[in-house]
Amino acid sequence: MLQVKLGITALCDFLQITFNSDIKLFELVNFNFNSFDVAVIGGGIVGLASAREMILRHPNLTFTLLEKEKELALHQTGHNSGVIHSGIYYTPGSLKAQLCVRGATLTYQYCQKKGVPYKRCGKLIVAVEKEEIPRLKALYERGLKNNVQDLKLIDAKAIREKEPYCRGIMALDSPFTGIVDWQLVALTYGKDFQEAGGTVMTDFEASDIRVAAESPAGSAEGLKYPITIKSSQGKEVRCRFVLACGGLYSDRLSEMSGCSSEPCIVPFRGDYLVLKPEKNYLVRGNIYPVPNPHFPFLGVHFTPRMDGSVWLGPNAVLAFKREGYKLYDFDTQDFINALSYRGLQRLVMKNIVYGMGEMYRGVFPSAQVKILQKFIPELSPSDVLRGPSGVRAQALDAEGNLVDDFVFDGGKGELGSRILHVRNAPSPAASSSLAIAEMIADELEKRFQL
Repeated sequence: MLQVKLGITALCDFLQITFNSDIKLFELVNFNFNSFDVAVIGGGIVGLASAREMILRHPNLTFTLLEKEKELALHQTGHNSGVIHSGIYYTPGSLKAQLCVRGATLTYQYCQKKGVPYKRCGKLIVAVEKEEIPRLKALYERGLKNNVQDLKLIDAKAIREKEPYCRGIMALDSPFTGIVDWQLVALTYGKDFQEAGGTVMTDFEASDIRVAAESPAGSAEGLKYPITIKSSQGKEVRCRFVLACGGLYSDRLSEMSGCSSEPCIVPFRGDYLVLKPEKNYLVRGNIYPVPNPHFPFLGVHFTPRMDGSVWLGPNAVLAFKREGYKLYDFDTQDFINALSYRGLQRLVMKNIVYGMGEMYRGVFPSAQVKILQKFIPELSPSDVLRGPSGVRAQALDAEGNLVDDFVFDGGKGELGSRILHVRNAPSPAASSSLAIAEMIADELEKRFQL
């Protein structure tokens, strides 16, 4: 026992001598363990894709990704319907259109390369009333302008050939549309990031972002890493630059760092129904309605899943919690922030009848089935079960308009000039994720001179 004690004492004496002779080196190593060139906040699909793109472009820089949950891709990404959108709906020339079309192509290439399962099952946008045909044809022209692959208009007979149980008088056929498990794709991005040397920190909820007042004690590098990100659990990371991909909390992250509070994020919950397994034969591919331009969302649709199930929906209702996936989930701060925002008040007033209908269909599934029967008459309320829900981070401006395109911005001063916020990455962010990552990487290189 005495020999053990003497050995420990000698080791401590040796280490003390080493630390005293080169204390700066020791503390610098400890400092660098939590210091990075770029910190990405948010472990959803946009944050993961962007972190992956950046580290592949700049392998000599150090990167970390900070995620508040214990696992990656749990929220919008993990509750995604799984569609690979082709880019039909979006205004020609908009970022949304450009990024979706390129993103879909990159997604198929990536999944093929990585062995991620997917199906190019196609989509029909179906007109069931004559008054919908002009809108359908306008959508076709828009898709052509967006360079969507293989689009064509088909008649009632061709609809039945593709979807034997679907009824319609005309449809827009998009064979380039597909399905994939977006959470699996996002986790594969994360694996690429880590294999390239990136550090992932989960259970790290960013609660404070500020310029460091001074360099850490003993650091020989001064303020090489001037930004401090602290977590609600007391952890701390230093970095040179920040990319914030906060999704449902993107506006709060922006405010936290002294940047703009608008556009404001308002959470909308979408509730799905699920076909009973013995009724899955009713649907082969995606079946969508012709969108009504007077309403803010696309309407309920049929979506086959990679696991063989078929989702029906969703509706769209105000969520009383930013991550509230259940009808009765409630958060006081989220609720007050949403209802006190002038933009939401104006949106509600403009769409009050539509909104009440969405709430009714969320409570009574048979009402949602009635709409779906316009496309598949054989469907009955007894064929469906209540399914999962997702929450969409919808950006609103002060006038009550949905912010339809991507929003990226930073701020002023030492802190604002070192941050890029992804303020709005609306659907189809998953389909566009690899293209968004390219654009974000370009913007980071330009802003931060990487």
